[in-house]
Amino acid sequence: MAAIAFLGLGNMGGPMAKNLLAAGHDLTVFDLVEAACAALAAEGASVAASAAEAAEGADVIISMLPAGKHVAGTFLGDDGLLAKISKETLILDASTIDAATAKAVGEAAAAMGIDFMDTPVSGGVAAAAAGTLAFMCGGTAEAFERARLILEGMGSPEKIFHAGPAGAGQVAKAANNMLLAVHMIGTCEALAMGEANGLDPAVLSDIMKASSGNNWSLQVYNPWPDVMEGVPSSRGYQPGFMVDLMLKDLGLACEVADSCGLNNQMGKQAMAAYSAHQSDGNGPRDFSSILEWVKSQ
Repeated sequence: MAAIAFLGLGNMGGPMAKNLLAAGHDLTVFDLVEAACAALAAEGASVAASAAEAAEGADVIISMLPAGKHVAGTFLGDDGLLAKISKETLILDASTIDAATAKAVGEAAAAMGIDFMDTPVSGGVAAAAAGTLAFMCGGTAEAFERARLILEGMGSPEKIFHAGPAGAGQVAKAANNMLLAVHMIGTCEALAMGEANGLDPAVLSDIMKASSGNNWSLQVYNPWPDVMEGVPSSRGYQPGFMVDLMLKDLGLACEVADSCGLNNQMGKQAMAAYSAHQSDGNGPRDFSSILEWVKSQ
């Protein structure tokens, strides 16, 4: 078992950290929200007064932070953790951030002989709590083999992927969530079209799941209320995965597309749709609530 420092105990980080404790790791946590730290302390974690204190003596540092500027501020510069930790430390940044920052931190770590991987996740809060997250990892093959043993405490072994060098995990995450946004909107349009013509959305969902229109949104996250139990659409669109976060990820996807000269038209149209939906006050609701925007057009 490893001595792990976990930085960032939000909706995703909190349950991820809890699963590491359940896996038997020695965990020290840090978050600016005292209640989040207290919740992990109640589970057996040690609480540090700063990120630097949490990282002291850690075998592994895992960060789950809001944006690239927070990741850069945590690890880079004279006061960053890279300047303070042992070269034997493994860094796993599970944040969803821009690929350029992930690459910059990875290159800075490599120059100091420190293993770093960007390891963004997929699966949402439910998978974080269940320990069934997917991880998309960017870094060296050696770092990936070290990381796998830790990530298996938070995710499904068959869903832990080595995407390529530093930054590749963020590119994979951006591509995945752009596609998720596109097929969620397409699913909503198909269901709304069927319902407007007298079809039962539940029956139409079954038809499409057995046909070439089958997709993840239909299988496990149906956006039509009361078609599927336990999903946000059947709970008044309580997240889940917020519209605000989908817009953040679509913005990152558009940055990746722009960086390679790709005109990602479907991704841009999805971003425009979610932006309009957010402007109507739906930012905190689940992203599958885009069905309401589709029906209002």
